[in-house]
Amino acid sequence: MHDFVVVGAGPAGARFARRAAAAGHDVLVFEQGEVGKPLACSGHVSTDIWEFVPDGARSDLHQNDVYGARFHLGGAESRPYEFHKDEVISNVIDRVGLDRTLAGAARDAGADLREHHTVVGVTEAHDHVTVDVRGPDGIDTHRAKMVAGCDGPKSRVRRELGLPDPDELLHGVLGFTDEADHQDFVDVHLTVPRFFAWRIPRGEAGVEYGLAMGPGHDVRERFENFTADYGVETDRRCSGLIPVGPPSRVTGRRSFLIGDAAAQTKPFTGGGIRYGMTAADHAAREIDPDDPGTLGEYERAWREDLRMEIRLGKLVRAAYSAPEPLQRAGMATFEGEIGVHMDRPTTLFSREQLRALLSR
Repeated sequence: MHDFVVVGAGPAGARFARRAAAAGHDVLVFEQGEVGKPLACSGHVSTDIWEFVPDGARSDLHQNDVYGARFHLGGAESRPYEFHKDEVISNVIDRVGLDRTLAGAARDAGADLREHHTVVGVTEAHDHVTVDVRGPDGIDTHRAKMVAGCDGPKSRVRRELGLPDPDELLHGVLGFTDEADHQDFVDVHLTVPRFFAWRIPRGEAGVEYGLAMGPGHDVRERFENFTADYGVETDRRCSGLIPVGPPSRVTGRRSFLIGDAAAQTKPFTGGGIRYGMTAADHAAREIDPDDPGTLGEYERAWREDLRMEIRLGKLVRAAYSAPEPLQRAGMATFEGEIGVHMDRPTTLFSREQLRALLSR
């Protein structure tokens, strides 16, 4: 019997598998397809990402440095409000390469990671879980002391075990062009209902365009209009769901969710790479596969760490839907140098942000 079966080898699943295997646990990981594919997530991340990848990986993954953002209340030619730092705020990375790097680190730590294996059934018993998996040779059944659902917004583990759903699911669309762009600002457009659209320069790798919206909207039409406004036609596209709002419970009797499956994401951007891997670290530290009672320690630890960031993130997102005069007044007030961290809304109240405001 395995200690953990991990379903999904994205950043959260690979991070947990790496940490759990390094701690001496028997870890078996299933990934539905090929690690990193299909791409359904932006490659714009905070500089904290390098704390989670193996030494030396930065040179292979890094594509561009970002020093600020231009916020627009209209289209490509609208007057932007600029926010910046004198140091690098964020990085643009090879997103597929990140997944492969993290999966490789999990394997190096001793995890048995199997691609092209789809979990089709999960059952909890008193002293174990049973996981049915369809692979190249048919369906096999595996037993483990616990199962980790790291299988994305529409988590099979969550559904099979009756765990609560996220508060909402947004629909995101990404598209790419190949022309090199080394600008060090991203563009954010508050022109879609309750969320935003974006343009991210990726250095020699090209440019990423994207937007996300709630259900009931024609996301693809909006995306077409957005890219047309920039005068481009994207030649590679992908789409995916973005979970927002963690459910009241992300653990079962012998199960737990991490990452997008648990909606451990930023409400104001939809990004969840760092939050998911942070939660994965808590899971690896707190959960003992021989003691189901430690699942409660995982619930406590990750919520204590991320609760305030998520709450403040919801307030930031609410500003996207404020009347335009209020948006303009707010942006005009804060435009210029900032001291905030892109993953931590609590830094809006930091000394660095206060110094930035007072220096104007």
